[in-house]
Amino acid sequence: MAVLNVLDFDAVPDATTLSTQAIQRAIDRAAPGDSVLIPAGRFLTGSLFLKSHMTLELAEGAVLLGSQQLVDYRRIETRIAGIDMPWPAAIININQCRNVKVTGAGTVDGQGAVWWHRFWGDDEKSGVLAEYSEQGLRWVVDYECERPRNVVVYQSDEVELSGFTSRESGFWNIHLCYSKHVILQNVKVSNSTGPSTDGIDIDSCQHVRVERCMVSCNDDNICVKSGRGAEAQTLARKASEIIIRDCELHKGSGITLGSETSGGIEKVIIEHNRFFGTGVGFRIKSARNRGGFIRDIIVRHLTLKDVCYPFMMQLNWFPQYSYGQKISDDRPLHWRKLSEGVEGIEGLTRLENITISHITSQLTQPQNFSRAFFIEGAAECPIKNLTFSHLHLQAQEFGKIAGVTHLRFEQVNVDAPAMTLTENDTYER
Repeated sequence: MAVLNVLDFDAVPDATTLSTQAIQRAIDRAAPGDSVLIPAGRFLTGSLFLKSHMTLELAEGAVLLGSQQLVDYRRIETRIAGIDMPWPAAIININQCRNVKVTGAGTVDGQGAVWWHRFWGDDEKSGVLAEYSEQGLRWVVDYECERPRNVVVYQSDEVELSGFTSRESGFWNIHLCYSKHVILQNVKVSNSTGPSTDGIDIDSCQHVRVERCMVSCNDDNICVKSGRGAEAQTLARKASEIIIRDCELHKGSGITLGSETSGGIEKVIIEHNRFFGTGVGFRIKSARNRGGFIRDIIVRHLTLKDVCYPFMMQLNWFPQYSYGQKISDDRPLHWRKLSEGVEGIEGLTRLENITISHITSQLTQPQNFSRAFFIEGAAECPIKNLTFSHLHLQAQEFGKIAGVTHLRFEQVNVDAPAMTLTENDTYER
């Protein structure tokens, strides 16, 4: 079991010389059981593709800097926000592999600002987002403005990600898709800003464990997904047997199920996590054209401080993004996929058997906004068997609960002195 140092393959740690080919040569040379070492230094790179039975070790002080040129990220078949389509590869790609590890105290830095500015401009109101929105095409812009991810695990088995930091990704930081038996532990995600810079996305995967991770980002901190629309419902690739445990969440939108639910989500345990100033604690989001199901979910032993919405369930989330238009055949294939939602009553996501217990939500300053409950089920297909027990919540507003049958409260204590205001009924991220 050899250790292959990328410096021996002519990688240059000066942050300006593109070292993609040198690092890839080291990876390609590795025999089963070998490790490829990224030593201390700043290595500029495009897409790297790992292979089975190897370890990529990011030494302390090592930084993989993502190239800011899209040409350095090969376009490959993948899944983006629930749609199977071509898209630029990530910085680190584990595609169709088995028994792979990415470890160490180093960093993957996507240098994402160039991609964020392309999406929404310097003022967050212009760029490609404004251009498409003015044409009534808000629902396609996320898929048209290509932005690399930092780490992707795709159609792989027995993968471990541990110890390293992912920061400033152009798009999602760590994306697990169509994979099984994946462990993330002691990973840190830190994104200052940027559109759709999710921390960890678990997408149509089974047997995934996320433990002792710290996530701060500008969208969902940790999210479980299963595809968007008619194609994903037909594929029926569910997300199941997932544990998210002992993590620390800061800036972001909390631990989320959805909004891509078309393949189904079940058997998720979320426990012993700590939230500090996140927009949401535990969240479910979907839309009336997603279909699928969310069932057998256990959320327990959470501590929340200064969280705006401790519990949020929105089943008609962000209509401008969620609902596409019928289009002609001359449009790109992914546009057609986006426009083909799950029709009628089957488009309503079925939620049942959700148990939330032993939660404490605290405001360190009484003027900090918080709404204890923001739950909006669908009248035609209400949430079933929703249980809250052993809750102690400090909030300004109590909030609202609608579209639920068999709702149970056991030992729930809520301090919410202010009126519930309709102006706080929106949360789009």
